[in-house]
Amino acid sequence: MSATGPLSDEGLIRLLDRTGARLEDPFFSQYAKDLTDDDLRRFWREMTLTRAFDNEATSLQRQGELGLWVPALGQEAAQIGSGNAVRKPDFVFPSYREHGVALTRGIDLPVILKMFRGIEHGSWVPSEHSFHLYTLVIGAHTLHATGYAMAMDRDGLVASGKPENDGAVICYFGDGATSQGDVNEALIFAAVNNAPVVFFCQNNQFAISEPTTRQSRVPLADRGKGVGIPSVRVDGNDVIASYAVSNWALQYARSGAGPVLVEAFTYRMGAHTTSDDPTRYRTRADEAYWAERDPIARLTTYMENAGILPDEYREEVAQEAKGLGRRTRELVKTWPAPSKTEMFEHVYAEPHATVDAERAWFERYERSFLEAHS
Repeated sequence: MSATGPLSDEGLIRLLDRTGARLEDPFFSQYAKDLTDDDLRRFWREMTLTRAFDNEATSLQRQGELGLWVPALGQEAAQIGSGNAVRKPDFVFPSYREHGVALTRGIDLPVILKMFRGIEHGSWVPSEHSFHLYTLVIGAHTLHATGYAMAMDRDGLVASGKPENDGAVICYFGDGATSQGDVNEALIFAAVNNAPVVFFCQNNQFAISEPTTRQSRVPLADRGKGVGIPSVRVDGNDVIASYAVSNWALQYARSGAGPVLVEAFTYRMGAHTTSDDPTRYRTRADEAYWAERDPIARLTTYMENAGILPDEYREEVAQEAKGLGRRTRELVKTWPAPSKTEMFEHVYAEPHATVDAERAWFERYERSFLEAHS
């Protein structure tokens, strides 16, 4: 599935066009045929809630309640579509922008903000949600995901003869991460070890301010071809296609066939983070062009035309979104600053002499200020 360049939409798998009209694909349509009207309403609800939470988190950062926020505005379809293809035996390795995927895995979204408030890093238990903690080091987690997938294979959790028990790993990263050596190493390790991992690249077209055209002369999906990994480009603003491609890719990995690279071609409608000013490196014309391809608006139009988005459901979700925003605000403002000594907790699973000595030194250091003023 080729294209002429890294920003071309040639070769994209698409099951909804930008006007909300349903399309067919000779291969991938079969991987969306199980979707019901209820499924589509769930997709729409989850995309709407993700955006509402995202906007609330941005506001909280602007009010000084968060140190930083990483918006996912415009990337809801890629996340909700792929996240709904994940099932219990699978395991998700996110980067730091996968708020929609977190929602599909049952994580209460406000707890994510503990990390961005600087009071906690492990705000959820990965094993309970099959969803790893967020990773701030760009690209490093692709190696972790590959190792986890190799372990699943060696533990007999892949191609076991009981497909309902088989699992795979899905690992999320952005276009900028593809320029990191760790990602290249992960692709090679996964390929030669036939690891059951789906590398899901959300190409939102900017690595902070660096456009994809400055990172690659070919579509990012072609990186997989260089190491023998099947690669697919999907319209990341099409939630149905994102689901179908991810559904196929995960089934492929679970079957023992090996890794897959998916490039979800989307657009970051907001800033890279709240410390970024996107007006310095992109035009209003570009933003207007992609606003017409808003993933939520696309699904809304399709569902309206199909008569499967009743007004009462829209109002119910709107109220739920308002409630989520209100609860998020209230929770964040009740979180106290942790004790400084908490930095020494959970560094190792067992007591560690060096950490204990560092804690003792720090406690003496803190007491010295009190004694100096007593």
